[in-house]
This record gives sequence, structure tokens and C-alpha cells, in this order.
Amino acid sequence: MAEAGIGVDIVEISRMKSILEKTPSFARRVFTEEERAYCDASSRPAAHYASRFASREAVLKALGTGFSQGVGRKDVSVTRDKLGKPKALLSGRALEIAQDLGVVEVALSITLTGDLAVANAIAITEDARPKPKDEKVSTKKRVAQTFKEARSVLDELEQLQNSALTEHLGDASQDTLGA
Repeated sequence: MAEAGIGVDIVEISRMKSILEKTPSFARRVFTEEERAYCDASSRPAAHYASRFASREAVLKALGTGFSQGVGRKDVSVTRDKLGKPKALLSGRALEIAQDLGVVEVALSITLTGDLAVANAIAITEDARPKPKDEKVSTKKRVAQTFKEARSVLDELEQLQNSALTEHLGDASQDTLGA
């Protein structure tokens, strides 16, 4: 896999609402118990079901598989972290594929707007993850650079001072010689 895979999906909320009304078993077949409990407890269940379905699709696109290669309907689910941020949970074949690709994290973003649920997912490998900077080295380099700059300013001031002094002494000797 490249350093990161990206997936985006959009689901019409009205379409999800229609599916849920016409086929009540759809929610049981596609969503986990935790997802159903969350969606059913919300003020707009169809919107939250749509966002979770879009999230599954986006995550599987980021992995480059879609619902193929043995990936099951519930191999990707959505939960929330302590702050309420959506989090993709991989299991079964989706987890195996992610591990084979070297994916260490799946970033997930969900947006509900009007009649649309939009999900964006990024499957991140270790190579794509930002590397922490060594604070001691960067601080040391920053201090060294600041010292160089300060030394340069002091050198310039010293040159200007010497130049002004030479000029002044030259003018003074001219005055003395001319008198």
C-alpha cells in the first residue's frame, strides 16, 4: 500500500430512511448492536445510520477493497471515542487486510448536511504518520542558530564602530595637522 489510502462516500439520508422503513431487518443485518443502539437513540436515526453506512464504504475504499476479498458487512463498524469523535473499528477480513497493508490507524470524519451523510476515511501506514521531532535536538539547533545570528549582529556593530572610530580619528588628525 502507499503511505495512505483515502476513501470518501456519500449516502442520501432519505434513501436510508426509506430502506429502514421498507426492510426493518436491514439494520440488524448491516449494523452492529452498538451502532443500532446509538442510531436508534438519536433524534435522527436515519441520518446516523446513513453516516455509519457511508463510513463503512469510505473505510473500505481507503483500504482499496470495497465489499470484496471476503470482507463482511460488519467487518467495519463505527464507534465513538471519549470525546464523541467517530472511530472506525475493523474486525474479521477488513482487519486482516489492513494489517497486511501495514495500516496502523484509520482516521474517520463524518458530516451530516441537508439530506446527505458524508464520510471521509484515511488508512494511515507507519510511513505516513508524522514523526515526532526530537525536542532536545531542535532546541539545541534553535539556540545555535540564534547565537549565530546574534554573533553576526555583534560583528557588524563592531565593524561599524571601528569604521566610525577610524573616520573620527582620521578627521581629528586632519584637524590637528591642519592647525
